[in-house]
Amino acid sequence: MDLEWLLDFLKGMIKPVAATAVVLMAVLLSFVQKLGLEAEMVYSILRAFLQLSVIGFVLQFIFTQENIGWILLAYVFMVSVAGYTAGQRAKHVPRGKYIAGVSILAGTAVTMFLLVLLRVFPFTPRYIIPVAGMMVGNAMTVTGVTMKKLRDDVKLQMSLVETALALGATPRQATLQQVKRALVIALSPVLDNAKTVGLISLPGAMTGLIMGGASPLEAIQLQIVVMNMLIGASTVSSIMSTYLCWPAFFTKAYQLESKVFKAD
Repeated sequence: MDLEWLLDFLKGMIKPVAATAVVLMAVLLSFVQKLGLEAEMVYSILRAFLQLSVIGFVLQFIFTQENIGWILLAYVFMVSVAGYTAGQRAKHVPRGKYIAGVSILAGTAVTMFLLVLLRVFPFTPRYIIPVAGMMVGNAMTVTGVTMKKLRDDVKLQMSLVETALALGATPRQATLQQVKRALVIALSPVLDNAKTVGLISLPGAMTGLIMGGASPLEAIQLQIVVMNMLIGASTVSSIMSTYLCWPAFFTKAYQLESKVFKAD
């Protein structure tokens, strides 16, 4: 990392700094409307500046190394943070962070393996890390919603589940409807986004390419790949999370684990 690159980076930050004018507008509106969000807005934008600046330097270093080890390290870090965040959403699910992390890892790893195997992306840091970041982010959201919704639905319908268990149903059979409902609710935003992509808004990857000088045709080709991989990774991760949740919801005697469903 030479001094010239650093100077170019600082010059490039002039426009992002200028763009904070719109944040100041939001802060002013919050103050006028007495929303009490001024401090949080300022904190959020400062944190975003710091995080993105740091990750920019980190990625610049990794891209120059061309080392598989750095790719795996970055990927494990992203999955770990995503698993923790998704587990926080489903905090009443026992071992929720572990379940979320394993689910996200499984969904994104399988999807990434297929993309590399089919030669959609070369296995280099410049391609794999951004692609993995998009998949992990979406899988995190979907997994967290799936786990929380599944636990909440089973809690609301404990009597139905217990009746099914008493009649000889397995935990999978007794909670099949709750699992389906949780998966549908979690995956619906991803599918809706795929249905309306390009009609309502231009996604980030496509917009970035167009603003970077690529032709719209090249941009849509990449965006199609991105939408496909997001659906694949999110679906695998969400389904995996339901399978891993079952042992936490039931005892070895196939009874509901009452302490999991106590009042929040």
